[in-house]
Amino acid sequence: MDRSSIAERISTALALNTAPVALTFTDTPPAGVPAPAHPVASTCAFWRMAEQGVFYATAEEHFNCVLGAMVMGFALPEQQQQELGAVVTTACDCNYLDAAEPAKIPTNTKASTGILYGPLTDLPIDPDVVVLWLTPRQAMLYNEAAGSASWTTTDAPRANGRPACAALPTAMSSHTATISLGCMGMRTYTEISDDRLLAAIPGTELETFTDSLNTIATANQKMQTYYEGRKAEVAATV
Repeated sequence: MDRSSIAERISTALALNTAPVALTFTDTPPAGVPAPAHPVASTCAFWRMAEQGVFYATAEEHFNCVLGAMVMGFALPEQQQQELGAVVTTACDCNYLDAAEPAKIPTNTKASTGILYGPLTDLPIDPDVVVLWLTPRQAMLYNEAAGSASWTTTDAPRANGRPACAALPTAMSSHTATISLGCMGMRTYTEISDDRLLAAIPGTELETFTDSLNTIATANQKMQTYYEGRKAEVAATV
């Protein structure tokens, strides 16, 4: 897989101003890959750190966010299990979650003891999932490329919500590009701007999705030209 070329094609098709970030679940980082530059309060905060370069974070380095660690599929020691229970209780008590929801939250099933993070173009091995931050206009193209806009598709994935990190295992298990509206934790910890949505592309479909995205981007350019022409024609009659 030519990761650098794919990253460039995705960035160009969507006119991204934030580079695609990649994650690979692995027990052993490639030689020379550093640890995170500093601790973070959440799993999703690692996505923002990954915009700056490649690093490897162990399962334990994800434990500041026990919910995110669980979603990433890491085994939680007893203390972290208790913390997770307290988080879930708080979320249910304030009506943020329904009591039936926690057991249904998607989790990664690819066992590992850590995650390799970094810009897609710089990742030394192929990714399990790629993360993007999208504006609504970019999400429109992404959604069409994923096939979710097709009226002939009856099982198109819906936009996910809380917790935002669940979009990653959802994309990986379904082998389908996924969009999440995010959650309050993601927006607090990552400090991503309010006009951005989270997108997750499974590594297994990365090349196919990129081809589809480029086709859709070209098609939308042609439709925009058509719509601008119609707009000008109608304006000329006023």
